Amino acid sequence: MKAKPISLAAVRLNDRLWQNRFRLIKDQVVPYQWDALNDRIPGVPPSHSIENFRIAAGESTGEFFGRVFQDSDVAKWLEAVSYVLAAEPDPELEKIADEVIDLIAKAQQDDGYLNTYFTVAEPDRRWTNLRDWHELYCAGHMMEAAVAYYEATGKRKLLEVMCRFADHIDRTFGHKPDQMRGYPGHPEIELALVRLYNATGNERYLELSKYFIDERGQEPHWYEIEQEKRGAGPRPYLPDLGPAYSQAHLPIREQQTAEGHAVRALYLFSGVTDVATETNDNELLDVCKRLWENVTHQRMYITGAVGSDHYGERFSLDYDLPNDRAYTETCASIALVFWAHRMLHTDIDAEYADVLERALYNGVLSGISLDGKSFFYVNPLEVWPEACKVRDDLRHVKTVRQGWFSCACCPPNVARLIASLGQYMYSHSADTAYIHLYAANEANLDLGGRKLRLAQETDYPWQETVSVTVQPDQAGEFTIALRIPGWCKKTHLAVNGKPADLASITAKGYAYVSRMWEPGDEIQLTLAMPIQRIRANPQVRENAGRVALQRGPIVYCLEEVDNGANLSSMILPPSAELTAQWQPELLSGVMVIKGKAQRIDESTWENTLYCPVEVPPGTRTVEITAIPYSTWCNRLPGEMLVWIRET
Repeated sequence: MKAKPISLAAVRLNDRLWQNRFRLIKDQVVPYQWDALNDRIPGVPPSHSIENFRIAAGESTGEFFGRVFQDSDVAKWLEAVSYVLAAEPDPELEKIADEVIDLIAKAQQDDGYLNTYFTVAEPDRRWTNLRDWHELYCAGHMMEAAVAYYEATGKRKLLEVMCRFADHIDRTFGHKPDQMRGYPGHPEIELALVRLYNATGNERYLELSKYFIDERGQEPHWYEIEQEKRGAGPRPYLPDLGPAYSQAHLPIREQQTAEGHAVRALYLFSGVTDVATETNDNELLDVCKRLWENVTHQRMYITGAVGSDHYGERFSLDYDLPNDRAYTETCASIALVFWAHRMLHTDIDAEYADVLERALYNGVLSGISLDGKSFFYVNPLEVWPEACKVRDDLRHVKTVRQGWFSCACCPPNVARLIASLGQYMYSHSADTAYIHLYAANEANLDLGGRKLRLAQETDYPWQETVSVTVQPDQAGEFTIALRIPGWCKKTHLAVNGKPADLASITAKGYAYVSRMWEPGDEIQLTLAMPIQRIRANPQVRENAGRVALQRGPIVYCLEEVDNGANLSSMILPPSAELTAQWQPELLSGVMVIKGKAQRIDESTWENTLYCPVEVPPGTRTVEITAIPYSTWCNRLPGEMLVWIRET
């Protein structure tokens, strides 16, 4: 069953958790990142991104500085600004954005080309290294920003700039004699072109996206052709990974598993899902479902993080999910949210929304501090800071969030997702309103011309109850479908106090309530949230004999500041009683888990490295506190552990 997502402007969040996060993005993160893009923050890696555009536009002189994809940071910042403006007009912020757009327009070349690196640093080397140089990736992010800004403000300037660039790309790539065959090393433009198509109605953009998807991995292989044209320079990055690093090892329709760089893969799969949906390509949609199952059933962490291997920031193999060496880039969890949202609109199935929620509350929120001024690029599930300082295989793990990065993709990516959260909460068809996520908000939907206002009241994800007030413009018959999360084993639903028979109305994890709705009708939904001990598939070798704690959608961890050092000596017996406690002053207000556990008495091991099993280790009873994983390292730095020994 297909449905359409709601527009961001149609949702107003008043939820404590997400409204606080939105305020953080608007009041702290967007200004902070603007300063970062302008090199105004001392002690962090310089960006130079805005200055690169000034140089390209002829407003300044100097050399290009930064990564070849530095433009994308500006694009993602602009996209985040667009979502902020869609939710809450701000003339001063809009003026800054308009000035940036004017600068971008001045940097555009006469033929429509737009990329500051190649305009400033290497103007003769356009489109000569699609495998490594991110031209199409940067174009895609700027297209997304253009669509978002147009939808938020109605202003077309950036949209027209990017249509000119898309037209240039469309003239450059294809199968005609005067065109190139290539496709991007870093997917992103595929999904962006579909957004541009939806905003403009220009079908050439949809066809161009389809071209990039279908051309990928075909023989003779484009990366080898362009390498031969370049001659000696540069060789492939991580050559032993081959084209699988960029998901170009096979045509997409032949791919069976998710391979290579995790962010690239999920951006690609998002674009593939878009094209499959827009063109009614069932074969391509089956590919998406096959790859989805591989990612979420064999290669995803409990936090909704993906990409376990630091080498290539990539997927490795099924069930290879190490905790302390995990790479799990924040951008990869964000990309999983994007893909899950798209899959949800190919078929309303709670499996997709469950993964979206898991990644959002855990793998994404962990990437940004509670004050919005520092970020995790890598999100491990176990941290021993002393080992991270000396072990080469842990060198990628930062034990505290960083103020910025020389490769700064994650901070603006987090900002644009959180600022746009409202559009992920609902969908609609001609006669059905779908509720995917629960948070206090007000939303206006259109059901085949019928105006419907829904108001959620809840303190989800901390509390179990959700109240939805239904306000149609007039009484009428239609359906409201509410997601029953997969983690919830006991649910109660009532309409105006009358219980519903969930077994008879639930399909694919959604409860479909069809009736003659009157203004003021109320749905009461209770989602039981007992503390759950989660075990991993036995093929996840690192977690044999271990459990993780989860309550509702929230995954928990132990942190040294609460539980002392050497968290691996902690044992949580199956019989241990655990309780949830609300602590409003801790970490901006969180539900913590308290209980008693056993801890190996290290004093009995003094000067002993090994001991025969006949001598049982001494243990002592200790109090433990587990906090939401997403909030770790917002106090004192130290150890962290998600998977706890059970015996």
